[in-house]
Order: sequence, then structure tokens, then C-alpha cells
Amino acid sequence: MIIQWYPGHMTKALRNMEQDVKLVDLIIYVLDSRAPFSCQNPQFTEILGEKPIIYVLNKTDLSDPQKTKYWQKYFTKPNALAVPLVSTMTNAGKAIVDAMNVLLQKKLERNKQKGITMPLRAMVIGVPNCGKSTLINNLCGKYKAITGNRPSVTRNTQWVKIAGNIELLDTPGTLWPSFEDNEIAHNLAYINAIKDEVLDASELALDFIKKMLETYPQQFLDRYSLTFEQDKQPVEYLAEVCEVRKFVVRGGEYDWERGAKAILDDFRKGRLGAITLDEPKEVVSE
Repeated sequence: MIIQWYPGHMTKALRNMEQDVKLVDLIIYVLDSRAPFSCQNPQFTEILGEKPIIYVLNKTDLSDPQKTKYWQKYFTKPNALAVPLVSTMTNAGKAIVDAMNVLLQKKLERNKQKGITMPLRAMVIGVPNCGKSTLINNLCGKYKAITGNRPSVTRNTQWVKIAGNIELLDTPGTLWPSFEDNEIAHNLAYINAIKDEVLDASELALDFIKKMLETYPQQFLDRYSLTFEQDKQPVEYLAEVCEVRKFVVRGGEYDWERGAKAILDDFRKGRLGAITLDEPKEVVSE
């Protein structure tokens, strides 16, 4: 299945980012830790320039711990730190504030020497449904940013003040106009960064089953009490899931769409166990 989805408001969001990035000291780049490589928007690269970056590996309660460690090393570079966290946990945002203080230490020291008390400003960016607004609310300790477990909840930018003389700019979740790598598009669809309404749930689930059988077979099989057979096709596993869950329609036919949505929902809510879709891209030294 070829996936493309690029709502018009995302073009405006990117134009706004090009202007707003001039106003901030630092970027908070929120990535879903189940697909951190896939969550990188190539259009952000030119916009961000040389700004310090905190890569937030969010939703680590759902991702493979060993692969999260790899990706943390991958994204930690000069002028960039990677912070794994679960943005729904109380006080999780403290790690972000600590990272800001590290990356902006020289600026803070210069301001102190000059007696300047200007706020530190950061832009929060990421693909849809990666948890940007939830993270901002965690940092604030209250609900200031609109959240929702679906893509494109935030449509406009908004400034939010948090403790410690810090101001955050929340931005809409933004994809890119054309996916050159269909695997990346699929990974984004699996984590619900692309609206389900524009996708064929059955086709997506079949692709997902194939991926699970290649990467986390036992977790998938155990969830539905299935057994592996060498030549069994994804559609046969989907049929078995429908059988196990009693997803049938009038006439005894399987309710393929309901079965497909159940599998995707199980993954998104962590019922298949800890899973990371992105495999390591290069060797990272210990």
C-alpha cells in the first residue's frame, strides 16, 4: 500500500516555523520512541539551522528498551541531547528543563554576567500525535495545550510559559509533502501519525502483521494465542485473529476491518509488548 497524506495546514505551519525559529534559543524535537528515525521530518533540517536541539524520545513505556538506548546514542551529538521519557508521567518534563540548562549554559552565564533576565525560549516540533502538547502540559503542570490521541489536534502555534523563566512555542504536528520511503510512511501510519481515515485499515494491518512476523513474532503470536507456520500468509493470521476474537458479520464472514483495527489498536496501546519499528541505521560506539 502506497501512503501519502499532507493536509494543507501543514504548509502554513512550516512557513510559520521558518519565521518563529528566529525567536527561539533551542528546539525541542519530540519523536515517538517506537519510530524515532521515521519521525524525523526532512523539511525541518533546513529550517532549524544550527540551533541546539533536545531530541525527546517520547512514549518509552511502549518501545523496545534496548533499541531506545541505541537511538538515544544515535541522536546525542555536539549541540544536541537525546532524552528518553514518558510525557504522561508526573514531573517527566524536569529532564527537559535540565537538558535545556546544559545546552544553554553559556547563554545563561552571559545573561547572568550582564544582569539580563530574558526568558529562555524553545520551539516544540514533531510529527502529528508524537506527544508534543502532552509534554508541554507536563512541563506546565496544567493543561494549557490542546491534546488528543489522534493526528492534527494542534492546528496553530501558541506560546506557553512554564516555571524557571522558560517559554515554549507549541507547533502543529507536521509531515512532509511526499514520502520517498514507503516503509517510513507505514511506520508513521502504525503509530497513528497519519489519520486512519485516509488509510485502508485491512491493508495496513496486513503490512503490520508481516512486519511483526519479521521483527517481533513471538509477541504477536502470544497476544492472539496463534502458532507460527512457515508458509502462512498475513491474511491467514488476520483471519485467525478474527476467529479468536469472534469478529464476524452476518452470514458468518469475518469482519476484516474490525480485526485489522483491533490489531493496530493493540500495538498503539502497548498490548503487543514493547516494540520499536525502526531498526538501527548505523553502528553507534558504546
